[in-house]
Amino acid sequence: MRQSRSAVRVSSLLLAAAWTFTGAATAQAVPQSVSRGYVALGDSYSAGVGAGGYLASSSDCLRSSRAYPAQWAAAHSVSSFSFAACNGARTSDVLARQLGALSRRTGLVSITVGGSDSGFAKVMTTCVLRGTTACVTAAAEARRYMDANLPGDLDRLYRAIRSKAPAAHVVVLGYPHLYRLSGMCAIGLSDTARSALNNAVDHLDTVTAKRAADHGFTFADVRRVFTGHEICSANPWLRSVNLLAVVESYHPTDVGQSRGYLPVFAGSV
Repeated sequence: MRQSRSAVRVSSLLLAAAWTFTGAATAQAVPQSVSRGYVALGDSYSAGVGAGGYLASSSDCLRSSRAYPAQWAAAHSVSSFSFAACNGARTSDVLARQLGALSRRTGLVSITVGGSDSGFAKVMTTCVLRGTTACVTAAAEARRYMDANLPGDLDRLYRAIRSKAPAAHVVVLGYPHLYRLSGMCAIGLSDTARSALNNAVDHLDTVTAKRAADHGFTFADVRRVFTGHEICSANPWLRSVNLLAVVESYHPTDVGQSRGYLPVFAGSV
């Protein structure tokens, strides 16, 4: 009987130790990004340009309460949220003006960047105003920049992010195709021009994904979820040319943010 009680005590101690060990392991497995600070960096696609609901405090950065970073932060228990993304930001702008909130306590970082560096605003203006040949040429020039300059731009920025936030899970989001070819648009750019723009987006995403992987960051590809929702589709999640608010042209709508970017980001956290 004494041996039986001793065995019970030993078994209880072993079970308690096992529970303690398992519990500690489980606690370590919980993603720190949820309980620690979240910092949203980048350009207009992260700021939420095109989605409306712009925050008065964001001024010309046009940060939207409907942008995927704001929506994700509102739905999760983060210790802090810094929304630094800004319309038109290049890698140098992010490096110079958006990294102030990063620290060793930062658990999660999101970013879209590279489109402004590659001159997409100028490319789109050329395509709309100067026709197919000029559009194809402008898209080719953007791709050359992506090959020659953008990798170095991204490397400098990514190194700075990692240095300032060494424990953070960093999610680099890409860009969607802008146009559905042979779609419902009766007027506007030719399919040749639209294809050149989509190909330039593919090239940008490829370059960005490679640099993200080399720095140990997660690349989140949004092209698949936007398929069927490009400009000229029956249910677009992107704005075409908007003469009343030109800056919103070629940006995701509020639906593009909530049903396009948000679930892809959430699945990468």
